[in-house]
Amino acid sequence: MRKPLVAAFFALVIAGAGVAPAVAAAPAHASAPAAQAPAVQAVTYAGTVALSNCSGSVIRMPGSADSDPALVLSNGHCLETGFPDPGEVVVGQSSTRSFTLLNSAGTGVATLRASKVAYSTMTDTDITIYQLTRTYAQIRSSYGISALTLSDTHPTAGTAIKVVSGYWKRTYSCNVDGFVYRLKEGGWTWKDSVRYTSACNTIGGTSGSPVIDNATGKVVAVNNTGNEDGGRCTVNNPCEVDASGNVTVRQGINYAEETYQIVPCFGTGNQLDLNAPGCVLPKP
Repeated sequence: MRKPLVAAFFALVIAGAGVAPAVAAAPAHASAPAAQAPAVQAVTYAGTVALSNCSGSVIRMPGSADSDPALVLSNGHCLETGFPDPGEVVVGQSSTRSFTLLNSAGTGVATLRASKVAYSTMTDTDITIYQLTRTYAQIRSSYGISALTLSDTHPTAGTAIKVVSGYWKRTYSCNVDGFVYRLKEGGWTWKDSVRYTSACNTIGGTSGSPVIDNATGKVVAVNNTGNEDGGRCTVNNPCEVDASGNVTVRQGINYAEETYQIVPCFGTGNQLDLNAPGCVLPKP
């Protein structure tokens, strides 16, 4: 995790602060005769939120209804009660946390409030999902802002992406460089993490930022960490571990956790069901 995860890891534990990853430009492709590239969506700050020391976004599942209570996605290490321990899963915890909702220009237009922590963990992934006191329809009617939709498919290497930080009101543009079998940081292990190209040089406070596919406008991951000092598998210095156990350290490279696996776990009314078909999120 990063600053306020990074050098301030323990301060973050207290404050619920966040991590930041890094990214770079898309790899050059040798051009074959051109199929038309998909139209690039306009990626703005609309629907992102600022938390204390972290970033996040108002999200919906592909099947969410306008009348459903809205959800906010951030990192597990951004949970206000402190980092979940390895193996710990938080479900249905009471919360009144507030979020500053941003419009397309990055201006705060409203304060949204949680009714509970629907789900939070730092095991296998690094996510916190809050349920809000307002529905998607109420937010859109009052502020003209729609939620960001989670993609229900695995991201693809080479995809052009943006990491959009509501905390800093800053956007990072790069590409998905590849995927990490296991990403280890301190006592935590995350599975099938996204590695950015070096252009996404995210900083502390970008933890929890949505990672948006430029072509579809959908959220494919949530920004969570980066190797700051070249350390090996330590806090703020995650390492990559392959299926054979080989360890690789990439100083200055940042990472995110995929979000497509969240979709099967939320059903009618945006209610969490960890026993639903296809749901692989860790259970309490």
